[in-house]
Amino acid sequence: MMKTAKVYFSRTITPGKVIALYEAAGRKLTGRLALKVHSGEAGNQNFLRPAFWEPVVRYTGGRIVECNTAYQGQRNSTAKHMRLLREHGWKDLFDVDLMDAEGPDAELPVPAGSVHLKSDIVGKDLLNYDSLLVLSHFKGHPMGGYGGALKQLSIGCASTAGKVNIHSAGKYTKTEDQAVVWGDLPPQDAFLESMAEAAAAVTGHFGENISYISVMANMSVDCDCCAMAEDPCLRDIGILSSTDPVAIDRACVDLVKASGDIGREHFMQRVTSRNGEHTIDAAEALGIGSTAYELIEI
Repeated sequence: MMKTAKVYFSRTITPGKVIALYEAAGRKLTGRLALKVHSGEAGNQNFLRPAFWEPVVRYTGGRIVECNTAYQGQRNSTAKHMRLLREHGWKDLFDVDLMDAEGPDAELPVPAGSVHLKSDIVGKDLLNYDSLLVLSHFKGHPMGGYGGALKQLSIGCASTAGKVNIHSAGKYTKTEDQAVVWGDLPPQDAFLESMAEAAAAVTGHFGENISYISVMANMSVDCDCCAMAEDPCLRDIGILSSTDPVAIDRACVDLVKASGDIGREHFMQRVTSRNGEHTIDAAEALGIGSTAYELIEI
């Protein structure tokens, strides 16, 4: 039986509160620390800007990391992604590590009980770090229903080939013909379960040296990977932190459900139409976290 996880919550959304929530989670990350963010697709209006994250980056002494994408856009090659990182201001503030920029990818073992992926293909530079702070912008997602900590662990840490691997539920690992990702998709639950398997591979790699912060602001039904995203449909809710990725995603979804916001049904229609909560349950089944949590407001 899974123990009850602690999830810390503040209704105040400021860079300083990000630091306070990091401290509240109670896990000091040491050694070479990676901070995983979403750099935002060109044209997206909702992603969290680098200035918002700057104080926690300075406070922890970590390095911002990202990976290339597997869809057409301005982040699917190293040259284009680096240019966009400059345009979005990330390179002005940070020495960003684009983890799959060059060289062969790395492969992490997936846990026992995985049925889709043979391995999780990640940017090779992930292996250069001792600990990981997952900085998530909670929002909707066109394919996964929602995007939070589990998506950052899986799709976010995956290289281009790794993203193909997850989206195809382990069928494709090559990227010469990226159309196969979108032209021959697996059943939806297989994709969601593959995300859970990939997330479990990353948590297995870092063990206790990982923590999570999720910001519930600018919440559109679309992801920050969308160049043409809907505007936010929900009022901002707050910031959460935890050492449990399953619990923090579960808490975020529950806070939306409990919000009473006029946009709640629109947002949840995106989640339920993609069966998005199945990712949470699949991750719990793999043993990487618990849907039982205590929400502690600070």
